[in-house]
Amino acid sequence: MKICVFGAGAIGGYMGAKLAQAGAEVSLVARGPHLAAMKANGLRLIEEESGTDATVPVNASDNAADLGPQDYVIVTLKAHSVPPVVDKMQPLIGPDTTIVSGVNGVPWWYFHKIGGDYEGTRLASVDPGDAQWNGFGPDRVLGCVVYPAAEVIEPGVVKHIEGNRFSLGEPDGSKSERAAVLSKALSAAGLKAPVRPKLRDEIWVKLWGNLSFNPISALTHATLDVLCTDDGTRAVARDMMLEAQEIAEKLGVKFPIDVERRIDGGAAVGAHRTSMLQDLDQGRPMEIDALVGSVQELGQVTGTPTPTIDTVLALVKLRARVAGLY
Repeated sequence: MKICVFGAGAIGGYMGAKLAQAGAEVSLVARGPHLAAMKANGLRLIEEESGTDATVPVNASDNAADLGPQDYVIVTLKAHSVPPVVDKMQPLIGPDTTIVSGVNGVPWWYFHKIGGDYEGTRLASVDPGDAQWNGFGPDRVLGCVVYPAAEVIEPGVVKHIEGNRFSLGEPDGSKSERAAVLSKALSAAGLKAPVRPKLRDEIWVKLWGNLSFNPISALTHATLDVLCTDDGTRAVARDMMLEAQEIAEKLGVKFPIDVERRIDGGAAVGAHRTSMLQDLDQGRPMEIDALVGSVQELGQVTGTPTPTIDTVLALVKLRARVAGLY
């Protein structure tokens, strides 16, 4: 079984290193100094919780044509980075290749096999020009919700901070053979990979926090513990999350916790700088469309007003434009 991790930065590098350590036939697609370091020295994985530090030889390239057709292509790029590289990924795709979408935010395939009035709806905010819908085909997709926290601390070196769960799920909720096979491979690598019948519910619970905490932190530069406990910013986050909850429930999603507990969970993480704030600080493009714009678009699709989301989205877009990151 051939597995390619496309976008082997922090999360992709962590997953790829664990698979390689377990003896899987895995290849990594990366670029720049990070790729050069991995090719020269292997991929060094530092695991904070266990205290392990290991360097793993990996098969890495910036050219998909070097790697050939795969059984699974696990996409771990930032959401806005995927549509422009769909054409470059084609050499990895054979007749039976599964595309595993491990990307934050509302996935481009969200309305594939959802059933009902919204079946087949396309989302321009996350898949402009239907690049992925047409270039991959939604029938190839296996959903994935990514939970680990990791960072590239220097080229070729990934530091894993916490978490090892990658929830998998078919768009139609079935327990397919392809999901079971990948789950087994990830489990053999020491990762948790449950196959969920209702992956969209998990997508929304994670998105709930990303939708609100990320843009508020980018606008205020506050860490999670501060923005979740300050009365003003907590109220803004709550209003954004309630608007999102109304949309999600119209789409059949059931939330296992309420808004207050979700915000308290964010506060409990402590002095964490969200990914959007880190991107702003480091001059990297920000995941605004996938995390916030997509929910605004879903509000339009479902006829749900999103006044607080609209306001925060306008502000964070301008903040990113001023920084040259959107």
